[in-house]
Amino acid sequence: MPTPCIVIDGLVTRRNLDRMAAYVKSHNLKLRPHTKTHKSIRIARMQADRGAVGLTVAKVGEALLMSQAHDDILMAYPPVHPMRCAVLTKLAASKTIRVGIDSREAADSLAEAAQSAGSTIGILVDLDVGHHRTGVQSPTAALELAQYAAKVKGLRLDGMMFFPGHLSHGSSDAAMHGIDAIIKETLALWKRSGLAAPIVSGGSTPTADESHHLTSLTEIRPGTYVFNDMNSVYANCATFADCAATILATVVSTAVPGQIVLDAGSKTLTSDRCGPKPESGHGFIREYPSAKIAKLSEEHAQVDVTACDRVPRVGDRVNVIPNHICPCVNLQDSVWWQEPGEDPVELPVDARGKVF
Repeated sequence: MPTPCIVIDGLVTRRNLDRMAAYVKSHNLKLRPHTKTHKSIRIARMQADRGAVGLTVAKVGEALLMSQAHDDILMAYPPVHPMRCAVLTKLAASKTIRVGIDSREAADSLAEAAQSAGSTIGILVDLDVGHHRTGVQSPTAALELAQYAAKVKGLRLDGMMFFPGHLSHGSSDAAMHGIDAIIKETLALWKRSGLAAPIVSGGSTPTADESHHLTSLTEIRPGTYVFNDMNSVYANCATFADCAATILATVVSTAVPGQIVLDAGSKTLTSDRCGPKPESGHGFIREYPSAKIAKLSEEHAQVDVTACDRVPRVGDRVNVIPNHICPCVNLQDSVWWQEPGEDPVELPVDARGKVF
């Protein structure tokens, strides 16, 4: 395998998928995993085979590809651009397509495209529960947008969505109860106004196994759980043994004392810091746990090895668990799938670069 490259442990991946499928089943929840992590039709089918009720995507290009793996797709991203809306509504003629929105403008753009295509788009009203990225800002605002969408031809009000990205694993009971209260208040307003919300979609990898504390939730949308990364490890929602994806890199220099250089720079590892532990460096080297990837340039990772009791030589290969696996996958044309006792198999990253 040429380096740098991503190696996926098939056994660990299946274990991660099985664990999440078992969790939602045991708590009467549904799973709609976010495919932004793996961007793979093959892995999406593995999730569908384990009972995923649908798939989540962020972009239209992803929706087109992932509709090959499942007939039910949620785009958890507001598609304001007319061309995006046109592609989605065309796809909705043969698939169940839902979209999360937080504005009338997004509703109007989708409705116009749906009417032209003669199709119907399901709408989830996006409610901000504290992450402050997208989402209407109050239960009242959620009701107003729901009432608007319910009356527009070409749209079908299917429920609401939220993203608790500001919470980490083991967040306080008060934080979880606060989100639960906001959701209940919103649903009560809808019910009094004659509106139903058969889907209440939320969740993320860090809070996935605590989702049952949100009593009105019907489905969760974790993404990173399929591979995990250092964000997951330091957030205490995964262990090193749960990390299925590593960057295989080669030592290309040891000339500077106390330092080695890997051939995996920011174009491979990305510049993302570790959220729970930002000073931990740009990833974790499995073979040299005391090393610190201190600095990245485009093609170089400068690794501080002064704390190591041994150091690699030029030409040696190491395995790096990245801070954030999702953008790392998006930087690769392909990954290498490794099964125990078998030669690795190269797999395409089907949705790589789908930013539209």
